[in-house]
Amino acid sequence: MISADVPDIIIGRLPVYLRALNLLLEEGREIIASQELADKLGISSAQIRKDLSHFGEFGKQGTGYEIKYLREQLRKILKVDRELDVALVGAGDLGHAIAHHGNFDRNGFHIVAVFDHNPQKIGANMGRFQILGSESMPTVIQEMGIQLAIIAVPADSAQQVADILIKAGVRAILSYAPITLNVPSKVRVQYIDPVVHLQRMTYYL
Repeated sequence: MISADVPDIIIGRLPVYLRALNLLLEEGREIIASQELADKLGISSAQIRKDLSHFGEFGKQGTGYEIKYLREQLRKILKVDRELDVALVGAGDLGHAIAHHGNFDRNGFHIVAVFDHNPQKIGANMGRFQILGSESMPTVIQEMGIQLAIIAVPADSAQQVADILIKAGVRAILSYAPITLNVPSKVRVQYIDPVVHLQRMTYYL
């Protein structure tokens, strides 16, 4: 039985567990104890067991976790046991890097449309993509039923882009823009800002 209200911090650790399990399977491992998994991740075994207990019982005392089974359960919980279409907004240097990042496809996240507002880029090819004009975002996103989007535009454009995406039906946004977006409570946003992470680390220098 999955708990109705699982803290977001726990949800945030599940992909870390999933990544570790994928690597273990690549190594040919079949079983792992919670303590060994904890040592690999720098998280206490008690924390791992507590996190997983929100979603059911996955291991056996004295035996550990069956890696393949646990991986499949986590994929279902995170809803990544399916192929997911993603829209990318921004065809600059960052957008190019994101579009050619192989890990997205390998993990079931398929960028299917790339948008930009620059007339000099619209219609040009970016790898396997033809860059679409930003004015076509609402129509394309609705027609393709896209619910996930990545924003890779400057801060002064990010809120406007987010508003258009949300109105078109996008429910989750990964934003590289260095700004906090104002979105409805039903829309999930995750931020990637390297400067913020560097500033967090410099505290410990």
